[in-house]
Amino acid sequence: MWCAVLRSVRSSRVLAESKAAGTAILLRKREYQRISRLAACLYGRDSAIGSLLGVNQHLTTNEFLTPQAPGVSFNKDDQDSILKHSPDQPENPKVLKLAIIGAPNAGKSTLSNQLLGRKVFPVSCKVHTTRCKAQGILTEGDTQIILLDTPGMVNSVRAERHKLDKSFQTDPWESVKVADVVLVLVDISDKWMRKSLHSEVLRCLSKNSHVTSILVLNKVDLMKQKNTLLEVTEKLTEGLVKGRRAVIKPGKKTSLKSVHPDPHKGKEENAPSPRRGETGEQCDGHTRDQDLKDRTGWPHFQEVFMLSAVDGDEVETLKKYLMTLAKPGDWEYHSEVVTTQSPQEICNNIIREKLLEYLPQEIPYTVTQVTEFWEEGSGGQLVVKQTLYVAKENHVKLIIGPGGELISRIAKEAGRDLMNAFLCDVQLRLAVKSRKT
Repeated sequence: MWCAVLRSVRSSRVLAESKAAGTAILLRKREYQRISRLAACLYGRDSAIGSLLGVNQHLTTNEFLTPQAPGVSFNKDDQDSILKHSPDQPENPKVLKLAIIGAPNAGKSTLSNQLLGRKVFPVSCKVHTTRCKAQGILTEGDTQIILLDTPGMVNSVRAERHKLDKSFQTDPWESVKVADVVLVLVDISDKWMRKSLHSEVLRCLSKNSHVTSILVLNKVDLMKQKNTLLEVTEKLTEGLVKGRRAVIKPGKKTSLKSVHPDPHKGKEENAPSPRRGETGEQCDGHTRDQDLKDRTGWPHFQEVFMLSAVDGDEVETLKKYLMTLAKPGDWEYHSEVVTTQSPQEICNNIIREKLLEYLPQEIPYTVTQVTEFWEEGSGGQLVVKQTLYVAKENHVKLIIGPGGELISRIAKEAGRDLMNAFLCDVQLRLAVKSRKT
């Protein structure tokens, strides 16, 4: 039944596209709201279709009618058109550019997806899932937040060792330079990562000290000893938030803690002595790097948040805070834009995510993806055929799996994620070939 609903709505979108651009965008916006309402009314809060379409299953019946994050059009021309379309500016627009940086596998893309309310960035437990910077657009009310999702920060030695693209080194730095706020994400469940901020993160913060910075401790759900949170916070902030000695206050809804500056102590009493290179003073890069060698944290964070990006715990609290940081300014994108990625890029990244999740060692990093077929079906569904080319013949058998079980699972899970991104039915077919054949 729900497939028929989706096909009906997709048909109305196709008709709308033949009209003026402004009218098409308006009808598309109503379409997404209509999908959410139908899913909620027909299937209830625990339905699979509600989950696929992005309907929050934890909301009450009345809250289901709240507009959800729009989907991405799987038609490249349509996506390009809305990206070029003039933003639908509200009366008093506000905007914030947010760069999210951190060590590899800290959970940057997971957090970005949670903030957007729709999965458009690939996520896996392996490092270097994100290959280049990408933008996600969060628009609520009169406020637009532009999320700059970046690859995990690596130094030149590691980049050369793993033969990583130059973008792994340059993209995070470029994003921070244009950002209004930089969010530093730390995997607190990793005992090595939580000992100190990544050296490249510290360098980036030091050379862009004029940019407001926020510390976010991720994966707190994996921490058994909650007291560790306090110790880590002390190290990574050097005991200071907003230039004042940090104090820990219990959260109201969770057993976690939130960190606030002590209002009874002034900045002069608590602030550390300025270090060379942090006050805008010009100095050579070698001296500055030497100064950072013995440091474990950054004493200029404006706020500290503790959350679980996977579960979504406290993500809404972070989002509300980010909304307050937005400054008056024109929007850069139409409110229907969720990401600047093309639909093909989203598809490739999602499939690659599944390959990283299911294939061992370095095999997924050597796979070449070639899209053979990308069309809209008669019922409005997206039909995609992609061939995965591998270096060795035995890799073909490994990816296909016994009786084709593994490749079927990859296609099924990737198709489900693409349904969430594009808000339509998706038929994904994957083939595996050796490059020698």
